[in-house]
Amino acid sequence: QVRLVESGGGLVQAGGSLRLSCVASGRTSTNWAMGWFRQAPGKEREFVATIKLNGGTTRYADIVKGRFTISRDNAKNTAYLQMNSLEPEDTAVYYCAADSTIITSRLSLPDAYDYWGQGTQVTVSS
Repeated sequence: QVRLVESGGGLVQAGGSLRLSCVASGRTSTNWAMGWFRQAPGKEREFVATIKLNGGTTRYADIVKGRFTISRDNAKNTAYLQMNSLEPEDTAVYYCAADSTIITSRLSLPDAYDYWGQGTQVTVSS
């Protein structure tokens, strides 16, 4: 069994920063890709960023490039999402996801991930 627990969400003013964390426990794997997705009310879940624990390959959604940075600490089975220059449009529930069998071309697809956290709310006020 795998468990992903997100933390670090909250309320921040536009232009501010937050750092999300996702801690994995259980049957973890060094071959995992760990990703962040988000879902705003009335919208579909969308890809934000992902990182492969083995090698550190990263991918970002165009709308967050240059503002968000994903990183990982393999020893702690933890992925981070540093979010800077936040905008009201970034308001959403942010979910951590992980899987060990994703090919590179599918890293941004939600259905490629088997394991999901419960989500953490990020609210950016204008």
